[in-house]
Amino acid sequence: MASIGEDTSSAGDAPPAAAAVADGAHLLGFSDEILLHILSHVPSIDLILNVRRTCRKLAALCLDKSLTHTVLLQKDYEASEDKVKQLVTEIGWEIQQLSMAGCYWLSGSTVEHVARCRGLVKVNLSGCHLTSLRLSKVLSALQRLRSLAIDVSPGFDASQLSGECKATLSRVRELKQTLYTPSYGVVPCCTSLEKLLLYFEILDRTREGAVLSGQLMVGQSNVPRYQHLRVFYARLAPGYINQEVVRLYLAVLSDRTPENLHAFLISVPGSFAESGATKNLLESMARNVALDALQLPKSWLNGSALLQHMKFSSPFYFSFSRCALSGGHLIRRVIDGGRDLRSLAGLNLSGCAHCLAPDSLLRKAEDDIDSGILETLVAACGNLRHLNLSAAHHHSPEGPGRHLCQLLARLCHLRSLSLPVCAVADSAPRADRAPVQPATHAVPRGFGKKVRIGVPSGPDPFSGQAGPLPSSVFWSLLKSVPFLDRLELIGSNFSSAMPRNEPAIRNSLPPCGRAQSVGDSEVAAIGQLAFLRHLTLAQLPSILTGSGLVSIGVQCQQLQSLSLAHLGTMGKVAYTSALADMLKHCKRLKDLRLEQPYFSANAQFFQALSQCSALQRLCLVSRSGTLQPEAVLAFMARCLHVVVCHLFTGESLSTCRSLQQSLLRSLSLQQQTAWLSIP
Repeated sequence: MASIGEDTSSAGDAPPAAAAVADGAHLLGFSDEILLHILSHVPSIDLILNVRRTCRKLAALCLDKSLTHTVLLQKDYEASEDKVKQLVTEIGWEIQQLSMAGCYWLSGSTVEHVARCRGLVKVNLSGCHLTSLRLSKVLSALQRLRSLAIDVSPGFDASQLSGECKATLSRVRELKQTLYTPSYGVVPCCTSLEKLLLYFEILDRTREGAVLSGQLMVGQSNVPRYQHLRVFYARLAPGYINQEVVRLYLAVLSDRTPENLHAFLISVPGSFAESGATKNLLESMARNVALDALQLPKSWLNGSALLQHMKFSSPFYFSFSRCALSGGHLIRRVIDGGRDLRSLAGLNLSGCAHCLAPDSLLRKAEDDIDSGILETLVAACGNLRHLNLSAAHHHSPEGPGRHLCQLLARLCHLRSLSLPVCAVADSAPRADRAPVQPATHAVPRGFGKKVRIGVPSGPDPFSGQAGPLPSSVFWSLLKSVPFLDRLELIGSNFSSAMPRNEPAIRNSLPPCGRAQSVGDSEVAAIGQLAFLRHLTLAQLPSILTGSGLVSIGVQCQQLQSLSLAHLGTMGKVAYTSALADMLKHCKRLKDLRLEQPYFSANAQFFQALSQCSALQRLCLVSRSGTLQPEAVLAFMARCLHVVVCHLFTGESLSTCRSLQQSLLRSLSLQQQTAWLSIP
């Protein structure tokens, strides 16, 4: 943007025609509408503190209400203390929505400057340093506030909130509260709540080793009321203490279920036993409310007739993750024999092994699904945008038009899709013939191109054209959903060694037999998804060279998040070279998670990764793997935007500590150099 200032500083407000240059139209020759759209992609810090100072025209456009009403600073690691304070000073009166989520590096005194944005209607301070007194000071000045997101950390004391703060909270309609300690937080003060989002991240023990108890909540605050509540959402991290605390929140709901409740969602890892209060709550909901969204712990649905009595009004989201929901129950109780569910946008059937099969307790994992059940589901929910069928075996029967991928291809509005690997296999393996290896395109090396004998020639995945031939059902499915934004292809028996919100499972199961026919060519088919931003591939045993990954890197230029786990055989990593070639093309990649035993994080890998100029987070989980400390240091020196680097390998503790100290010294030196270079 500096060149704009040089070109126009003397021209001032010259008309667009005067700004023309020999090579074509000048940027300022575009209409204001186009320029505003371009500027909307510029971070707020740069927009106000840099771009606005280039010329008079941009100075006026940068202060347009469409750009200043919403300021997003979450995970904007370029937002320093001074820049945030200066931003608030210059346009604080214009800001109506402000997000500082995850800005952990900002001090409490900087967070206090939010109080100057007196017109704020919505503010997100999750991850910021907030004490009870500091929160009280900020909220006391925000009389127009209607939406709030905060963390409740140990030491929080609601009695320190001022009267002005409580008055502001009484007008808040949406609250997102992340709990790191047993507490009601500010919920008792929010008497007008319509939407309550709760995230329970409480550890069972303190850092000193003391055992926590949810009973610490008793007497801490007045009992909250939810008479206006429309949406209730709770997500629990593993741990008994989180379940104990959420029961106290639910006990209040069970006393008097809000009449306007439309969405009730609880996400719990593992098992969560019902209590008397929860049973009363569910029975009251079945009698008194009509829901639009429902998600319950699996133990609350298994063996229960709850769904039979629930009433739904224009539902938009259902989650029956890991519950024993059969295909018959799905059709009769949820779809109601094929009723019109065009309003349904999201359906989570993850881990529901029987949801596409007839009502039978004798079904085995290798049995085929009932295509009629899936066809009824697709016909009734034609506007689905998000579908999750992972963590289960969904094997298609033989016959034209009966394959799962062929039926799902009718859901042309899909934006996110999660499938088990065995579900995309073309057909079942037969015992009377040897398994057919998937057709792959060899990665070009040297001056010539390798051609596999017996494989029909087709477009080269590295020439920018579609890689695999349009012969597989998976290829046809992806062609029918060109606007897919998120895709997960996960082995039905896969379990991560380091899951986020699920208990770790030590004993992993071998891949499904049908997954053996899903390999490099099917992965290359993903390359036709030009708008793909998030991709997960896990437990694909037939990845031979990884050539399909290169096709994805070349063609999926919007890719921002990539997660790869257990590709190929477990004892050998055969796709390292292809992964390096892929990463060279991933210019927008921000997050990379790689979980692969015996992976060698060497100089070749980190040199390729260094070309991902937008990378911010890296997580490598490799049992018995190795790394080269010098390569890590060189990578961190080149990729200055990386803020999270997790490396879990088989290296010794002394090697890891030495690398950690070297990184800290390098970071300290960079900070000193940056400080000395400031004019």
